[in-house]
Amino acid sequence: MDASVEVFALGELLIDFVATERGGSLGDVTTFVRAPGGAPANVAVGVARLGVRSGFIGKVGDDPFGHHLAGVLKDAGVNVSQLRFDSEARTALAFVSLSESGDRDFMFYRHPSADMLHRPDEIDVATLRAARLLHVGSISTIAEPAASATRHALQVAREAGLWVSYDPNLRLPLWPSADAAKRGIEALWGEADVIKVADDELRFLTGADDLQAARSLWTPQLKLLLVTRGAAGVSYLLREHDGHVPGFAVDVADTTGAGDAFNAAVLSALVRQANLIDDVSGVEATLRRANAFAALTTTRTGAIPAMPEAARVDAFLDARQGSRSGSG
Repeated sequence: MDASVEVFALGELLIDFVATERGGSLGDVTTFVRAPGGAPANVAVGVARLGVRSGFIGKVGDDPFGHHLAGVLKDAGVNVSQLRFDSEARTALAFVSLSESGDRDFMFYRHPSADMLHRPDEIDVATLRAARLLHVGSISTIAEPAASATRHALQVAREAGLWVSYDPNLRLPLWPSADAAKRGIEALWGEADVIKVADDELRFLTGADDLQAARSLWTPQLKLLLVTRGAAGVSYLLREHDGHVPGFAVDVADTTGAGDAFNAAVLSALVRQANLIDDVSGVEATLRRANAFAALTTTRTGAIPAMPEAARVDAFLDARQGSRSGSG
């Protein structure tokens, strides 16, 4: 048992095959580059890059891709003691095309993949209880037994008094229907202390993307709701306050992992700074740093390889002191 992990991220870990040619559809692209992927895994790496002890909970295939991913996480400083290997299913794959602006289109191979077969009894409860925060997404709730594993981990976290962070991470092609996706995403909403939702996800859930729409999603458990707006930065809601923090203008190479980097920076601050939620100025400073971490991640290709070390984020913020133009 390793009780040193502060932030655990649970969910999917996969291989992204990212198109090397921009502007074409997946059917037109001829060359791809392998990259580690999976939003929760990206968050775990981002947390580690920022100097907070992180771990990953999930499952990959007992195959070359699965062992490669385990090595990537371990090399990034992520605790992989709760990463399981499945001999019956293979590691999930996703093929990704990039538009000229760096936006993405996905096609997934999960029929089923190993992450979907993660079982509740494969979670080391004692190790999870010793952490301070659990981060989950919605994708691990789409199919059983992974959905039960996710709910089990959330129950353990709640009973142990951990912070719970939730990223809806809408990927419609993975759900049976849009209605199923909405119901699935909403099913975990009331479990979370912190939720990061992109503006397009907020529109999907409510039909609008303003603060009033976000406030309609407030629950008794929530302490911080974040609405990321790409180049425009992030809007935030606290129990009795809301506001907006602009982002940073950068030359975008690839938006993959930007939201995960943002999440990682916020979660790192939450476990480092006691009572951060009670300090509006502290929240805004955290979100400015999270915007910077996300912006820097978009300047390089891939998610995990692109996430900067803390020193680079600090240097970027020092150089941009006083800047109020947008990405986040």
